[in-house]
Amino acid sequence: MIGDTAAVPHTLPHPTAHAPVLDRALVWLRRDLRTDDNAALHHALTAARQVWCVFVFDTTILDPLPRADRRVEFIRDSLADLDGQLRALALAHGVDGVGLLVRHGDARSAVPALARQLGVQAVYASHDDEPDALARDARVRGALADAGIALHTGKDHVVFERSEVLTATGGAYSVFTPYKNAWLKKLDAADLAPRAVAPMAARLAPPPPGLATSVPTLAEIGFQPTNLHQMKLPTGSSGAMELLDDFLARIDAYGTARDFPAVKGPSYLSTHLRFGTISIRRLAREAWQRMQGGSRGAEVWLSELIWRDFYHQVLHHHPHVARASFKPVYDRIHWAHGQEADALFAAWCEGRTGYPLVDAAMHQINQTGYMHNRLRMVVASFLTKDLGIDWRRGEAYFATHLNDFDLAANNGGWQWAASSGCDAQPYFRIFNPVSQSEKFDADGKFIRRYLPQLADLPDKLIHAPWLARPVDLAAARLRLGTDYPLPVVDHALAREATLQRYAVVKAT
Repeated sequence: MIGDTAAVPHTLPHPTAHAPVLDRALVWLRRDLRTDDNAALHHALTAARQVWCVFVFDTTILDPLPRADRRVEFIRDSLADLDGQLRALALAHGVDGVGLLVRHGDARSAVPALARQLGVQAVYASHDDEPDALARDARVRGALADAGIALHTGKDHVVFERSEVLTATGGAYSVFTPYKNAWLKKLDAADLAPRAVAPMAARLAPPPPGLATSVPTLAEIGFQPTNLHQMKLPTGSSGAMELLDDFLARIDAYGTARDFPAVKGPSYLSTHLRFGTISIRRLAREAWQRMQGGSRGAEVWLSELIWRDFYHQVLHHHPHVARASFKPVYDRIHWAHGQEADALFAAWCEGRTGYPLVDAAMHQINQTGYMHNRLRMVVASFLTKDLGIDWRRGEAYFATHLNDFDLAANNGGWQWAASSGCDAQPYFRIFNPVSQSEKFDADGKFIRRYLPQLADLPDKLIHAPWLARPVDLAAARLRLGTDYPLPVVDHALAREATLQRYAVVKAT
């Protein structure tokens, strides 16, 4: 046993040896694009004699997106991988013609319509606690109920969800370390055990005539190819396993390597976790086992996975954080606004602030859809505490550009940086972008990768080019204000302005 506390029962029961009680069931895949260790698929196969799987390209989500979106391409390619997994599983049990059903439309009507066409008694799905997803699921549940069809949802996307880890008084944790300690104490081997699918794969059913399976092309759903495959982000479960195998060979160094953006330190699995092409239980199990063997790197990585659970339970218990500060007093702050603020925001978005580490980080997200975690903190602190711009604007920018965008984690990270969230950094701790650069990119390797115009500056000057002498600039063939901007703000003065801006918090 991992811990000494039994697991809280899930919304859906654990597997039993009982024979199926339903004739037909449909699995609605959303954030769980895999067959291995898939809780919703496991429960459907346990309960029903015939099971189909569907994914909906939900137009209510897709329509506002740019037509070239790496996440949509990641999903599409991962669905092709998933379709192959389903076919192979079924064929291994002698069932031909099985595949993933894909729909393009409003999920609120598409899922009930397909469920009626298939004549299922139940639809199975994994929880999604984002406010819009909860509203969508409520609509689907109602439409299915009108047709006499049940909607069963259960945990899959996190290890512990909702109210599974609570304080001694039954409340939700708002400080991470006590939450982490309670999480670890509660952890039981069953919580990390895989939800078996393969042994019941003979119950996967080919679609009835007229419901042929196929994964649409990007063009067929109105999107264009991106540079996703040039970004070295493999897709699907096979891609996730490729990244995991690579990471496990260097996990022991994670505790230190993760802070340096020019070093191959992170797992790079965040996008796969976001879309469920790999199971969180598998990752937590790998981390836990290595932690027990004395790996400090695995211990730090497990802590990061627990942070993910923490932010999801915060969103569940405090849904107002999706639009407002966790600590209401922080909504009294008067953020910069108007044309000047808009111009500063544009400079931040486009990597034109004059602070090389900040600008290189913004070029990284704009070019790749990825940003190193240390740099997410640096640029968020710079936007809110150097430029005085509302954290919600930065949060929204990340939501549009990050491949691994997850509302709970993105919101939690931005509120941490703005000091408005739970267990956030104190408002008077303000990242110095130059010292962060000198500490975590000392030789300027990361900066040079994304700001080649600074490549010929000496290491000691690349973090603050405005301090360079004319002779240094000439030697580097660099014209400040032309080839690279001068700083849009003075950090020392901005820090004082931030302390005044946050005075409304201190005064309460």
